[in-house]
Amino acid sequence: MKKVEAIIKPFKLDDVRESLAEIGITGMTVLEVKGFGRQKGHTELYRGAEYMVDFLPKVKIELVLQDEQLDQAVEVIVDTARTGKIGDGKIFVTDIDRVIRIRTGEENEEAV
Repeated sequence: MKKVEAIIKPFKLDDVRESLAEIGITGMTVLEVKGFGRQKGHTELYRGAEYMVDFLPKVKIELVLQDEQLDQAVEVIVDTARTGKIGDGKIFVTDIDRVIRIRTGEENEEAV
């Protein structure tokens, strides 16, 4: 099993969720996060004063998938979240050793 963490622009969340649902992936965790990479933030003007916005709003989607779902899910996220502009985000893929459903005690594939 793999864990996919995708950090994307907030306005792309609904499109990504719908695209993942079309390929049969419905379970996910979504968090509102702030951060920056090469984009490094930007300056804004407020009441005549310029100030630096260091951390930009993003959305983090977390998915736990079977190995055979991974490539298609990553492709869907990349294709749907891409705007072609700086700050589109990143995807991180890590191995999952064990999953336990708290309610039933099911483990691994049955728990996902």
